[in-house]
Amino acid sequence: MVTAFVSAQDYGLKPDLAGKVRDIFDLDDRLLIVATDRISAYDVILPDPIPGKGIILTQMTLGWYELFSGSLATHFITSNPDEYPSPFKGRAELIGRSMLVKKANRFDVECVVRGYLAGSGWREYRQDGSVCGIQLPDGLMESSPLEMPIFTPATKADSGHDENISFESMAAIVPATIAEQLRTMSISIYKEAHEYAKGRGIILADTKFEFGEINDEIILIDEMLSPDSSRFWPQDLYQPGRSQQSFDKQYIRDYLDEIKWDRTPPPPSLPKDVVERSLERYREACGRLFPKINLEKML
Repeated sequence: MVTAFVSAQDYGLKPDLAGKVRDIFDLDDRLLIVATDRISAYDVILPDPIPGKGIILTQMTLGWYELFSGSLATHFITSNPDEYPSPFKGRAELIGRSMLVKKANRFDVECVVRGYLAGSGWREYRQDGSVCGIQLPDGLMESSPLEMPIFTPATKADSGHDENISFESMAAIVPATIAEQLRTMSISIYKEAHEYAKGRGIILADTKFEFGEINDEIILIDEMLSPDSSRFWPQDLYQPGRSQQSFDKQYIRDYLDEIKWDRTPPPPSLPKDVVERSLERYREACGRLFPKINLEKML
């Protein structure tokens, strides 16, 4: 088992920004993004990391980057530490969990696409029959497939929880023409990824993307279609009308709900079996979607 990577500071590297999961280093026109093994639930970082989780998230993102390489521009430069600048060059602890990327001007919105009614979308629908201002048909159940994927943007929060907004509100944050482009791109990526995942026994229920701009070109930035940014469901167990088993941290959320944690700090520790089973869900998702990725070598 790989040693848990909790913080780059443990290796003498001080990040410019430490998010819930990622440590980010600002290198002028580039960024070094390191996916740690930290895990959060209900916007609180938990005390127990999931060893190897950051490697799996990074490898899945790289798998999607490669799959879409002919049709989608991204910020990716390299994931080989031998090609990183000092003091990161050749650092063994960064292998598999880091990426050197181009720095873009980020659009401060989360581009969310939903193909099924789940999570906050299901909660909104139960209240008023719509999601982010999009009216949906009556009679839908939890986890129901939608006739067409819908674009439901959210605010981009550096801390705390992102909030769903209408497309009109999004167009007040970024120019309307850009908002239209982001919506079109997001839905197109979702549709293609949904078909790819379906062919491997996984339902891509929803996902979120981040985009930025370099020299007037819109590019995809940050992670792509990982279990931390998407809902993946096993197709053979799918049944509308209830919540679904998923390949993400839902297992951890379920445990925290079971022990009735009030979702305020300090968070409780996670039992060893919860950590192990959560990691196994991440590994299974990666293995199904990208069987050529040799996780055994990295984990």
